[in-house]
Amino acid sequence: MNELEQAGLARLRDGWISGGAVFEFAPAEWKDVAAASSPDEQERRLLAIAAQALDVGLRPAAPKTLKRRPPLPALALPMLPDRLRPLLRAALKHASDARRKGLVVRLIASRGFVAHPMDWMPPASDQAAPDVYAPWIDWQASAEAERLAPEKLTLQNWADFYPAVRRAALAGMRRTEPGVARLLIEQKGPAEPAEVRLSLVELIRIGLGPDDAPFLKSLSTDRSTKVRELAGRMLAMLGLHGEGDATAPVAELAGFIEEGKAGFIRRRTTFGPAKTKSHAQEQRRAELFELCNLVDLAAQFSVTESDFITGWQFGADNNADVFLARMVAASGSDAAVAYMADTLIAAGGKPALLVLQLTPRLDTGRQRTLVRQIIKEVQFPAALSQAQGIEAGWLSWDDLSSGRFLASLRNGIAAKEDPPRRAAEELVETIGYLAAAPAAAKFIDEVVAASLPPASPSLGLLRLNAALATNLSQSDR
Repeated sequence: MNELEQAGLARLRDGWISGGAVFEFAPAEWKDVAAASSPDEQERRLLAIAAQALDVGLRPAAPKTLKRRPPLPALALPMLPDRLRPLLRAALKHASDARRKGLVVRLIASRGFVAHPMDWMPPASDQAAPDVYAPWIDWQASAEAERLAPEKLTLQNWADFYPAVRRAALAGMRRTEPGVARLLIEQKGPAEPAEVRLSLVELIRIGLGPDDAPFLKSLSTDRSTKVRELAGRMLAMLGLHGEGDATAPVAELAGFIEEGKAGFIRRRTTFGPAKTKSHAQEQRRAELFELCNLVDLAAQFSVTESDFITGWQFGADNNADVFLARMVAASGSDAAVAYMADTLIAAGGKPALLVLQLTPRLDTGRQRTLVRQIIKEVQFPAALSQAQGIEAGWLSWDDLSSGRFLASLRNGIAAKEDPPRRAAEELVETIGYLAAAPAAAKFIDEVVAASLPPASPSLGLLRLNAALATNLSQSDR
């Protein structure tokens, strides 16, 4: 449409707005078509021609800079039924940060659904979303035309996969064909940027075994310090020492630890944190715990990982206990992680809370045992919000109703002071993620009876959970 045509249509439009007839101002070609027996019919035909010209015939061309996006990919799971979407939106709206929103998304994924894209979309940088969302993450990251990834990742079609789908494919291969996945990472990883290379090496944790040791040792010369440290921690999980020189920091860390003896009949070696003399020393100790590996630290005292954990004097310094737990989670062998978890859970009370640092490394059975124990230890249930990597939707009503947990929760909800009441509400949200659907429904009645307002946003995840019963009709799916 040129400027002359635009001006002519604008004159017609202005005439109609002012309530006058504009047939005489129409182009000659339009008059031939619009000619009729009555003036009103002429105006109606002319209006139809102008509308067609504006809306269809003379539509402006799209700018050359405009790029067409591919359609949003379909996911492997069905979308949440429309009748449940308001509950999902309410739960997401109340979630104050990305971690809590992730709990909502993982809960519905555990029940076999994904969110509607108008309700929630993972950002392109999301590394924690369930694997089922990988196509959406890549769609977010790419403005190019859709490229369909082949069914199985190989050396030849590596470039045909977008990063998130490639990472999900490698994660699946590590579970079924760990050697093939390791070969792909070994061959293609060096050409990737440091951050991508780090995320690829991180996948070796899945199914980590002795066969991975040569590859991990070869990473001692990697360009990235983070990759070298990660490889060293995974070697430590296998009970092996890294190829790099870690002697100096481990020896320095050992200087912050006191070795002693305990027991009259059966003498045993004990280890405990030496008293720091300044805040700078405290910070340096924290850095060393993060930098060093458990197997190297234990070797510094000529003991095994389990012997070091057994001899550690838990309770002498809470900060040091947390640092040690994080070290075990980051670099301890599977046996050491399990041993520390069992030891602390058996001790009960406050020491068991240290196991929360280990939850990403624990099997499902130990995670459930820990959650049940924390619920029974009514002075510590709010600590559940710190747990990472625990599966969703399994806690039964018997677990929740045993002991004094419900009585303690009622007291917290009824409290007028903000700190205890807010802690109780956060616990309600956590149970909304952990509970099975029938338990979630009963729990709603329980907390409402305890004076939590029925419209409280803290009930959002519980209501969604209760609605996501496993016996949803086929029409919902």
